[in-house]
Amino acid sequence: MRRAVEVGLDEGVDHGPAPDEAGALRHLAFEGAAVGLAVLSADRERILDANPALCALLGYAAGGLAGRPARDLLPPYEVLETGIRRLVDARGGPVDVRVRASGTVIVVEDVDPDEAARSSENREAMSAAGLGEWRWDRASGRINLSRRAAEILGYRAGESVTWPALREAMAVPEAARLSGGARAALAEAGEHAFEGRFRRGDGRSVIIAARARATRRPDGAVTGLAGVIQDITTRVQARDDLTARDQRLRVATALARLGIFEWHMLDDQAIWENERMFEIFGRTPEDGTIGKTEFLDEVLHPDDRDAVRRAISKALREDEVFHVTGRIRRKDDGAWRTIDMAGRFERDAPNRLPRRLIGVVADVTDRLRAEERQALLIRELHHRVKNTLATVQAIVGSTARTASSIENFYEAFVGRIKSLAHTHSVLTEATWQTANLRDLLANELRPYAEAEEEGGMEGRIVLEGPAIALPSEMAVPVGMAIHELTTNAAKYGALSNRRGRVRVCWSLEPGGPAGILHFTWRESEGPPVQPPRRQGFGSRLLQRVLTTQVQAEVATDYAPDGFSLTMVAPIPARNDALNPLA
Repeated sequence: MRRAVEVGLDEGVDHGPAPDEAGALRHLAFEGAAVGLAVLSADRERILDANPALCALLGYAAGGLAGRPARDLLPPYEVLETGIRRLVDARGGPVDVRVRASGTVIVVEDVDPDEAARSSENREAMSAAGLGEWRWDRASGRINLSRRAAEILGYRAGESVTWPALREAMAVPEAARLSGGARAALAEAGEHAFEGRFRRGDGRSVIIAARARATRRPDGAVTGLAGVIQDITTRVQARDDLTARDQRLRVATALARLGIFEWHMLDDQAIWENERMFEIFGRTPEDGTIGKTEFLDEVLHPDDRDAVRRAISKALREDEVFHVTGRIRRKDDGAWRTIDMAGRFERDAPNRLPRRLIGVVADVTDRLRAEERQALLIRELHHRVKNTLATVQAIVGSTARTASSIENFYEAFVGRIKSLAHTHSVLTEATWQTANLRDLLANELRPYAEAEEEGGMEGRIVLEGPAIALPSEMAVPVGMAIHELTTNAAKYGALSNRRGRVRVCWSLEPGGPAGILHFTWRESEGPPVQPPRRQGFGSRLLQRVLTTQVQAEVATDYAPDGFSLTMVAPIPARNDALNPLA
């Protein structure tokens, strides 16, 4: 056996000392070597001899490997060739070693676990993953690149570069970040990660990600840096595109006032993607989101729950867009709001149950109210136009019957139409389709006042009463009545001379839908008054229109010292739907 060992070690060696002395030296070197040594048979199937270092490495007693089949040291599919290999120890456990094979002589060394991981297969896997390796030697200042690393940076395989060359291929801020990170890794002997844009030798720009860790000598001194590098250009561009699309979606939904949500069906959990969802439901992030069960049983209006359940079932069954409208109670103020929900169920594969519902929510309460108010305003407009045309027709007929000439007809007709137009103008300008009683009086009586001061009309005209807003259905006939009273006073009563006075007083008393209007028109110091011999348009308006349209009680007094009129009328309740501020 010993002779076989000596022959195995003697191949190709020049003989200096005598044969016995040389053999003793070779035997001593074989037995005392710090690394494992083995001599195999010519067919490499059997171990002829193994030194104590190899026996100890694999857990055998000295001489315990001699004569054993070489296959006993190998796990399935492993071969005893040069490289990082995994052998089997005496207990059947794995041992990672470095093997150098030369003919029938095998050298076996223990290997560090990290080095064992750097097998040729791992290198192939790293290359497949797009990773390249690099190492910077502190003493020489050179950076050695693997084939893949050189390919990423646009260098030739095997070409080494320097830090200055790398920095020149990057923008100043990115080069500063790279240098700063490298210095920190060297000083702290830690790991550094870098991501930035790099200009290759061929002029093409790429985005690289690199990681580095300081390397050390056995005494702990830092000798350089080693790490991996990867081209992440495509990944970063895809990430940036996704971020941009997400940002555009968020901007669009924010402008459209839409909430975005996901409902995960298996665990009945919801994810709310933006702040608008919390606003719609009157919740804060601290309150958390709500799942389907809480939504249907507590938040949704009881009258809408069946419709929402049917819509969900239909969308699941027919694999279509889920769309439903319902009312929810907000958490913060308890108000009922109407929402539109739309979404689609997402499936892993056709004909499989969906995993989640992705959708949007819009608060349409204000829109529905606006639509209802618009419809009401249109109906109110139709009613107003119909009444106005009827009033104009009555004005034409009555003015024609009482006019003594064309000029007289024109003067009376135009005055009444102007009064009617002014009343409508006041109603249109008002926020809530109302007219102030004082404004209606001041518009008609202002031409006859000697002086006007803030808070009232002094001189011949006295207006006394609180601010009262008359709804449109009351303002039009009352405005026409004020015009007729003013016209009659100017023609026949207190405003027909320089001394006459008109005093108008009103008050609002409790009663009716919105109070009772008490209105008094009193003339004094004008010509002596005589009751009219026939009833004109003004008289019919005061008696009939006010009684019919306003449900007013009207009393007139033609006393010689001055005409007076008293009206008591209920003020209609305001229609909230006509208020744009409601």
